[in-house]
Amino acid sequence: MRFARYPLAALFVFAALFPLAWMAVAGFKAKTEVVATPFQFFPEVWRWENYTRMLGDEAFLRSLGVTFVGAVLFAALSLVVNSLGAYVFARLEFAFKRTLWVIVITTMFIPAIAIMLTSFIVVTQLGMLDTLAVLVIPGAASGLQVFFLRQYYLAVPRALEEAAQLDGAGPWRIFSRIFIPLSKGALVVVGATSFLAFWNAYIWPVLTITDPDLFQVQQYLATFRSDRTSELGLLMAGSTLAALPVIVLFLIFQRQIIAGVRITGLK
Repeated sequence: MRFARYPLAALFVFAALFPLAWMAVAGFKAKTEVVATPFQFFPEVWRWENYTRMLGDEAFLRSLGVTFVGAVLFAALSLVVNSLGAYVFARLEFAFKRTLWVIVITTMFIPAIAIMLTSFIVVTQLGMLDTLAVLVIPGAASGLQVFFLRQYYLAVPRALEEAAQLDGAGPWRIFSRIFIPLSKGALVVVGATSFLAFWNAYIWPVLTITDPDLFQVQQYLATFRSDRTSELGLLMAGSTLAALPVIVLFLIFQRQIIAGVRITGLK
């Protein structure tokens, strides 16, 4: 079994990386080569102009910028809202706490598509359509992330909290000075997953955004595919460039993400 793990691990790595590698290489192919038969992994002629054309496309670069700014704001808002909610349920006592916690947990089992219509009606009545706020604010509060952070906060020794209370610290000071520094790994996980969720969002932006200046990158690529169906090489190049920020994010924070998930799971 010890030796069998390595071939299995190599198989899983290959299965995970092959589509990404093929997409990146397909970005160098001509129009017809991407879907040509028989299958050929590498292009006959490497066409660097596909990537340069996408990098020179103002609409594509604008969609990348809008998506990046929105993802950063969404991740920051998610961290604030969900970390505060987790602290409240982990440490504070108040009326109907157990009932409210059951409601929060219940939201984890409701598919997002099930409340898509009602959410659309709400943001329409609030006049939030075709604004960055409609992409950032809805969905920032997550029952799953509150549950994840709460489990981490429950493992923080109460002795630290009691010592801070003896020094006259209130709930906000205890939260900011003790819980936040001790939960950096878990917060990195929440921030990274929120960033990734925003970056890959498609259905909600399509419903709420019609202004091309506010198109997210996934929405732009879908429009690009429908308008220029024959330019598959350009589409693969754009998809590769759109995936790069997420890959870089994971490479930068991979240790914190893995450590945060492992430690939280153990606790």
